[in-house]
Amino acid sequence: MAGTDLSEKTTSALGIVVAMTKAGVIGRNGKIPWDLPEDRRLFRQLTIGGAVIMGRRTFESLPAALADRLNIVVSRSGRRCPGAESVPDLASALALARRSGRPVFVIGGVELYRTALPLADRLHISWVDGEYAGDRHFPPLDLAEWIPLETVEYPGFRHVTYRRTAQSRVC
Repeated sequence: MAGTDLSEKTTSALGIVVAMTKAGVIGRNGKIPWDLPEDRRLFRQLTIGGAVIMGRRTFESLPAALADRLNIVVSRSGRRCPGAESVPDLASALALARRSGRPVFVIGGVELYRTALPLADRLHISWVDGEYAGDRHFPPLDLAEWIPLETVEYPGFRHVTYRRTAQSRVC
């Protein structure tokens, strides 16, 4: 991920990491509808050493807890998830993540994205080329509230790191 702004590695900022199409598709039938190995490498490099917050269904879609990261699963049912800390809501997840002193990333699903979006300082979006059918979509996003910091082209997608504008910052 040469040249990508990784300032979250040293701050308490809240980042959202997502791969999506222009139409906002992020998933289909509990899976990612594209196969982009370079995006997976980018995701790993960005989140390694951090705290990753995800919903239970997102966690269950993974083969295992993500290595070398604090895995925090938001589950209203309180279901325990092997290799992860389970908490009842995003506020509890953020408190746990920030106590860890690690950079904090929300990595899905839709409801967590919706709840975290007003709180986020950074967006890390891999804009996937092409059109894919999907049943999971990223919440409405007003890019006028975000300043692109860096854009890197990869085969099959373009990765853009955004910072929230000062005017749209939530207090």
